Amino acid sequence: MKFRTIVFLSILSLLVLSACSKSSQQAAQSATPRGAGAPVPVSVSSVLRQDVPIILTGLGTVQAYNTVTLKTRVDGQIMSVNFREGQNVSKGQLLAVIDPRPYEVALETAKANLARDQAQLNTAKANLARSRALLTAGVVAQQDYDTQQASAGQFEGTVQADRAAISNAELNLVYTRITSPISGRVGLRLIDPGNMVHASDTTGLLLVMQMQPIAVMFTLPEDQLPSVLTQSRKGTLKVDAYSRDDQTLLASGKLETVDNTIDVTTGTAKLKAVFENKDGALWPNQFVNIHMQISTAKGALVIPMAAIQRGPDSNLAYVVGPDKKVTIQPVTISTTQGNIALISAGLQEGQQVVTEGQDKLQAGSVVAPKSPTVPKSGAPANAQDAPHAPQSKQGATADAAPAPTKTAQNLGGTR
Repeated sequence: MKFRTIVFLSILSLLVLSACSKSSQQAAQSATPRGAGAPVPVSVSSVLRQDVPIILTGLGTVQAYNTVTLKTRVDGQIMSVNFREGQNVSKGQLLAVIDPRPYEVALETAKANLARDQAQLNTAKANLARSRALLTAGVVAQQDYDTQQASAGQFEGTVQADRAAISNAELNLVYTRITSPISGRVGLRLIDPGNMVHASDTTGLLLVMQMQPIAVMFTLPEDQLPSVLTQSRKGTLKVDAYSRDDQTLLASGKLETVDNTIDVTTGTAKLKAVFENKDGALWPNQFVNIHMQISTAKGALVIPMAAIQRGPDSNLAYVVGPDKKVTIQPVTISTTQGNIALISAGLQEGQQVVTEGQDKLQAGSVVAPKSPTVPKSGAPANAQDAPHAPQSKQGATADAAPAPTKTAQNLGGTR
């Protein structure tokens, strides 16, 4: 019995010593400052000074530079259709022929009427000349002479009307040959040989669109309009049209004009750009993304957008010092272009800012920076939304993907 008591007390003593040891270790760990632990691995980028193109973006719709709905100006039967659907036609090219025979007959009738009335006019003029001589000799009365003169004038008017009828008949004969008024592309035809067409028809015979050059209508916020107008007075502004996914450059052109009013419902202004479209990459009613460079920021300080954090009062950046400790630096952003931010105050060239891992940091934290990344300039204005190219497993690094924007964990911010 005494032996059992001794064994029990020994086991109890060992348990008490073990509990005290764990409590001491936990107390020591809790007393260790957070920043004094192992360095936090983060991705960093250098603050660079470089020229950055200022690019405005907008959504646009491609429109034909000229659009013509061809309609007949005379009534008749379609005798022939001289085009293929989707064919490129030239200005003046014959597209369709309306039966000209009724108008040829009308022209011959008008010419015959002219010949008849011209003969009557010649007779009236001869009689007037004789009456003038007889009036001088006192053989005829003045009233008879005036009547003869009026008759000659009446035939002169009839002859002029006949000539006008001939011109009208010739014009109608021209209208039987339907030609293209512009160079462009023909759409689906709406007529077939043998159809009867009328000048009063509401539908046209075919649609011709001029696609070289071609236009794009796009919109920009009214706040950007003053800078566009200022730069357009200095010279021609280059405009690039990108595909629907904003990844593929389709064509490059120039700004042609700005609309004379602002849409009050949307607060945007309409602009028109023109593209040569020699390769036919742009098509009417196609949706495109417009990138228009208006200027270049010379010697601007730039950092990746991933380095910008949102604080309670301003934008922030985690700056890595020479001792590998981070400080919280308020920054002022002048503008953003793609995945970079142009800094007007708060940073200096050559400093390093954290682009990934900010959620694990606070002021004074020691970090282990990875290889610094260099901000890329000249990216499309919405390049931050573009997917990044996939990497192989061997070449992939932790800082290959862009870091999501996180809320600052300090200076009054909430985690």
